[in-house]
Amino acid sequence: MSDDFRPPPRIRARGRSFLALVLSPEAGLDDWLRGLDAQIARSPSFFVGKPIILDLGLLSGEAEGLADLYPALLERGVRIIGIEGGDSAWPALAGWDWPQGFEGGRASGTVALPEETDGGEAASATAPAASLIVERPVRSGQSVLHHDGDVIVIGSVASGAEISAGGSVHVYGTLRGRAIAGMGGQAGARIFATAMKAELLAIDGYYMIAEEIDPALSGQPAQALLEDGTLVVRPLH
Repeated sequence: MSDDFRPPPRIRARGRSFLALVLSPEAGLDDWLRGLDAQIARSPSFFVGKPIILDLGLLSGEAEGLADLYPALLERGVRIIGIEGGDSAWPALAGWDWPQGFEGGRASGTVALPEETDGGEAASATAPAASLIVERPVRSGQSVLHHDGDVIVIGSVASGAEISAGGSVHVYGTLRGRAIAGMGGQAGARIFATAMKAELLAIDGYYMIAEEIDPALSGQPAQALLEDGTLVVRPLH
């Protein structure tokens, strides 16, 4: 058969999802950058290799220091893949290398606002999100991502592994890796472990590293939760 009549080769494509973190700077950018520096000092690898979306929704076009924000983030190794909440026509952003935005993304762990019923009581607009049950240990280098509900691991999570959930994280074994709960604004999410030895814990954007966890809780049944905007680890009684 000649090349003119040969069918074109099939092109194969696969989908792959990545978790993008959203940074939302606030007015008083010098102070905000100092806070960012403090967090990077506590966990230097936290932003390494992670795609970041810069949300300017809390800033105005006249915010002091706005022109220098983007290069300041690049200097800190923050990899920005998209910018939202601002206007590229703002004069302060004239020198920015504005990344091409992504379409079709959705916030993880979105919570629907309740609606009033005829009886005056609030009703949920959506059914509860389903949990993801992982019936095996999670090995080093592996990651488990579930946007819309809890992640339950029946087994241990090794050092170098990562569990990310829109809801809470439950580990029925030793948690040695990273656990991220409450993605998308669920501040009431928690992280539970039969034996707490986590490298990093994070809930709704607040996080702590292993050195900040009470040594008395190392290897003990424990939970992480937010209290008054602070991430704390408590024993499981």
